Amino acid sequence: MPVTVRIPTPLRKLTNDQDSVTASDGGTLAQLIDSLEEQHPGLKERICDETGELRRFVNVYVNGEDVRFLSGLETLIEADAEVSIVPAVAGGC
Repeated sequence: MPVTVRIPTPLRKLTNDQDSVTASDGGTLAQLIDSLEEQHPGLKERICDETGELRRFVNVYVNGEDVRFLSGLETLIEADAEVSIVPAVAGGC
């Protein structure tokens, strides 16, 4: 079963304005990101920094769980998983 990846508005120009895309299941979050990069060039550099780690201001959730509290890029992605990419929001006084 494919994995659904929710795309935030700032990245939709890379996915032809789609708010979600599908990717193959199985493997890790890192493999999923590489797969997304093949389908939508430029997406990985917006999610990962030059060392390959998740950018500080990008939050990624797998089935509602923050991957930073799971196994990061090594988080396993199961069939029918929902992955959400959420840019961090800052503000205040």
